[in-house]
Amino acid sequence: MILKKFGNRVRELRLERGWSQEKFALECGLDRTYISGIEKGRRNVSLKNIGRICMALKITLGDFFHN
Repeated sequence: MILKKFGNRVRELRLERGWSQEKFALECGLDRTYISGIEKGRRNVSLKNIGRICMALKITLGDFFHN
């Protein structure tokens, strides 16, 4: 459940910016299939990669987790 919620939040923020998964993956320095796995709730994301995601989105961790 938590992985799915996290993935939904990533997707929501990515789409707000009008980015494809590929563009977002490039911004994060991650693989597109990894981003897809996150958004589907299939990946248990490390803190390091959560940081990379937030940096790419130009938001703080607090902003990420605050809906």
